[in-house]
Amino acid sequence: MSPFFVKAIQLLLSLSILIVLHELGHFIPAKLFKTRVEKFFLFFDVKFALFSKKIGETVYGIGWLPLGGYVKIAGMIDESMDKEQMAQPAQPWEFRSKPAWQRLIIMLGGVTVNVIVGCIIFICILLFAGQDIVTQEGLYQGFDITSEDVRALGFKDGDKILTVDGKELEDQTDINKLLFLRNIETVQVLHADGTTEAITIPEDLEMELFKKGVKQPFVPKAITSIQAIEPGSAAEKYGLKPGDSIIQINQVTVKGSEDMDLKIDAAREAQEDLTVTYIRDGYPNAFTIPAHEYKENVGFYRNVAASYTHLDYGVGESITEGLKYGWNTIADYGRQFKFVFTKEGATQVGGFGAIGNMFPATWDWLGFWQSTAIISMILAFMNVLPIPALDGGHVMFLIYEMITGKKPSDRFMEVSTMIGFFLLIALVLFANGNDLIRAIFGS
Repeated sequence: MSPFFVKAIQLLLSLSILIVLHELGHFIPAKLFKTRVEKFFLFFDVKFALFSKKIGETVYGIGWLPLGGYVKIAGMIDESMDKEQMAQPAQPWEFRSKPAWQRLIIMLGGVTVNVIVGCIIFICILLFAGQDIVTQEGLYQGFDITSEDVRALGFKDGDKILTVDGKELEDQTDINKLLFLRNIETVQVLHADGTTEAITIPEDLEMELFKKGVKQPFVPKAITSIQAIEPGSAAEKYGLKPGDSIIQINQVTVKGSEDMDLKIDAAREAQEDLTVTYIRDGYPNAFTIPAHEYKENVGFYRNVAASYTHLDYGVGESITEGLKYGWNTIADYGRQFKFVFTKEGATQVGGFGAIGNMFPATWDWLGFWQSTAIISMILAFMNVLPIPALDGGHVMFLIYEMITGKKPSDRFMEVSTMIGFFLLIALVLFANGNDLIRAIFGS
């Protein structure tokens, strides 16, 4: 099965699980407060449903449009815009007849379930699968610094991270995330020459890097020794072997794996022959590949830039770390919003294609549940935004009612819900349009 369909199936399964659980978060407190739920649907049943069955007072079903799901609660102004029902006198089993605090709990139920589900998955992953991190020892030759702005602050190729704002950095690969999302102030590094330095981070550095398209200013410095050779490749034909270390490309010394890749790409674009100089058993050797023989790939694989250290967790540690990971996932997603409101950030907003690419290309249950947990947290954050038609919009109006003692008019709720609904549709179209552009033109 192609990677596209593997990812699509995982995305559909993940969203189905999360949507049903989210709607249960509304359904259960509604029933507890004796509020009638008229419909419970996975996906939207515009014009018709793939399946529906009425049990008691509720119609359960599956729609054909996989853009979400919903529960239709009697006496509530939502995207269904059931004006006829709202024109009738309020009934004791309707949403609008319940105290504001009960309505607030009903509306927060879906988001609450998403957060709980995400944390439970993170806890279970840590408990049963543990976690892989890159320690200082596992980062063999330190980082390559890919940004001149970061280099100008004092960072150097070969650096390893000692502390961030005075706290030891357990996983070296976290430095990029911290730099962009945590407003860090000071990073203490260990330079390749053994000296240490405390480097001050400017307040606006992350925005400057983002606008320049720098996504990973710190990249593990890959070793230029060869791990494997692709059968039938130019590298095999000209005698390159595992264990060889490449030192020059076209008589120019390579400074690291990234520099080597750039030199090979430049030669390929210029349609030049490629002369590779390497060390074997302490002696230099060289061979030249004609341009027409390496149009796509030279055919060698480098040794890894870093090795992982596996951590196992007990029950108590899994709960603590899982909750912390869940909180950081939501918080970091919220912090990313500062980039969305830039020209560069708007073009990177993604829809279902971007979400689907979060899943592994081959079926992997660990990867599936990791992606599902992250998506659950994203859904919680998005749904709590104070936009009419979302849970957060209803919560916003309910809090206003509880503070002022005044309930917004039905007409106001109808208009605001409609505006919010069209805003969401526009956002969905924009995000998926970005996916389509990326698929066609690449980015």
